[in-house]
Amino acid sequence: MSQKYHLEPQTGIGLTLKKGQLLKIIDPQGEQVADLTAFSFEDKAEWLSSGRTIDYANKIYLSTGNVLYSNRSRPMLTILEDLVGRHDFLLTPCSPETFQIIYNNHEYHPSCFENLYTNLAPFGITPDMIPTTLNVFMNVIVTETGELRIDPPPSKAGDYIVFRAEMDLIVGITACSAEMSNNYSFKPIDVEIYDA
Repeated sequence: MSQKYHLEPQTGIGLTLKKGQLLKIIDPQGEQVADLTAFSFEDKAEWLSSGRTIDYANKIYLSTGNVLYSNRSRPMLTILEDLVGRHDFLLTPCSPETFQIIYNNHEYHPSCFENLYTNLAPFGITPDMIPTTLNVFMNVIVTETGELRIDPPPSKAGDYIVFRAEMDLIVGITACSAEMSNNYSFKPIDVEIYDA
């Protein structure tokens, strides 16, 4: 049995995953990023850690077979299948300040940060608890000078990534709201949860 969710452009969702369940994130139209974060269901002070994960994988581009670790160095998610092979774990979820500082936009703008904390609030997650997200399908290039360049996502329509939950989790997912990340076009994201 599976649960299916459709995230409209620039929205998010909060979900629970049981240990052993599979999480599939699908890009139905192509070139759309999805921000992913996770917390231990048993103790929300344990969260998905970019630093620990990159440290143990010894690489910044994670794909099939890589384990995503918590701040307590425990496995949270394992990537079982990945049709894209390019995801970002360096940059934080876009926030209102992102659009003020990077885009010089001082009007209201939907953001992944807001979409995560509002959808995770029913689980007791506060804004200050949101860590660096795994930005699924996001194409961040590290140049020779160490600068970062954001290129269009390489995901094509129907591409997906599948994770296995290694503990009971609270998960937040967005259809990213940042222009550059999505080749300047906001599109939906589909999510499926199913038993292995």
